[in-house]
Amino acid sequence: MKKQLLALTIGLLSVASFAQKNELKAVEKALKKGQFKEAKATIATLEGSEDSIEPKYKAKYYFLKGQAYGKSNINKAADAYQDLFDYEKESGKLKYTKLAQPKLNDLIQFVSKKAIEQYGNKNYKQATNNFYLTYKLSPADTAFLYNAAMSSAAAKDYNLSLKYYKQLQDINYTGITTQYFAVNKATNKVENLGSKANRDAMIKFGKYNKPTEKNSKSKKSEIIKNIGYNYVNLGKPELAVEALAEARKSDPKNINLLLNEAQMYIELKQMDKFAVLMEEAVKIDPTNPNLFFNLGVVNANENKIEEAIGFYKKAIELDPDYGDAYLNLGVVILNKRIAVVNEMNENLSNDKKYTELEGVLKTICKDALPYIVKADEIKRTEGTVGTLLNIYDTLEMESEADALRPIYKEMRGQ
Repeated sequence: MKKQLLALTIGLLSVASFAQKNELKAVEKALKKGQFKEAKATIATLEGSEDSIEPKYKAKYYFLKGQAYGKSNINKAADAYQDLFDYEKESGKLKYTKLAQPKLNDLIQFVSKKAIEQYGNKNYKQATNNFYLTYKLSPADTAFLYNAAMSSAAAKDYNLSLKYYKQLQDINYTGITTQYFAVNKATNKVENLGSKANRDAMIKFGKYNKPTEKNSKSKKSEIIKNIGYNYVNLGKPELAVEALAEARKSDPKNINLLLNEAQMYIELKQMDKFAVLMEEAVKIDPTNPNLFFNLGVVNANENKIEEAIGFYKKAIELDPDYGDAYLNLGVVILNKRIAVVNEMNENLSNDKKYTELEGVLKTICKDALPYIVKADEIKRTEGTVGTLLNIYDTLEMESEADALRPIYKEMRGQ
């Protein structure tokens, strides 16, 4: 009885093996003829019993499955190729792996190109899916995970973007790449030639010379910043501050991380903590005019006029063409008029005091005037012109005011 049962079992296995062999041949034949629909239909009949496919046919099955689904179902094709690579790596025979790798590379190129086009067309949701799929197809190409994080934020899917940025942190992604430069002999300008092979070829052809190389900046601080902004967009700025503060523990001198943490305190309306970080920032980077400008803004908002003036002057000292610093400096000086005007209104019946205060008012305007003029020279705006008109009228500079008035009306569309 046992012998008969064993013989029957062996017979069933032989029939199954024969059927699998024939079905795989049918898939192979359909693929050669370009009949992908038929190939997928046959593969579908095998998928249900995938675990029972005989070892000698398994690698071929995965290879054909990957081809059958191809671009019509990239996820399934990618999974099939990955199953193939894992199976043959374990078995030590790489027969179909060598055949499958170029086909997988074609899929990677197809999906990545699609993602780039979608991103360029502002189809951020679709781009996110395809950037992440490219990363899934080729986990070594971590830049595609970074692209997925960026495009999901652009699609306003902040939870997904946060997830991807955290994945980048987990794999210690830096985004540092080597850039290959050479001088174009025709223009005498340095150009980025993309790859080393391309750069070397251009030099060999005699079109370029003086090759140089440099590494791009790390994206670590940018990733942390974007984690922070995702938290802000999710209505959790306190978690943004927490993430940035934690990151700064391991890199306390990183000015970008410090500034991003400071920005989060603006979101939280905690300007005292913002000011503390800005003061720390100027110690790290004492020649950065933007830092002193920001300290000027903080102090002006807290009505610390003299302190604000000092910080704006320092920003101008470091950057003599800093138009916004000139404008803000002029405006903060003009803000001294508020107290004077209030006092003038209290002394309408006291001619002597009123006249004395008018003189103080004009002195303030004279002090502010050169800074507003300079701001206007660097970049004329409705704000600079309007402020100048106000000063000219106060100082009774009629010719200057008359010259500006039509310009101001035109700017306001009057």
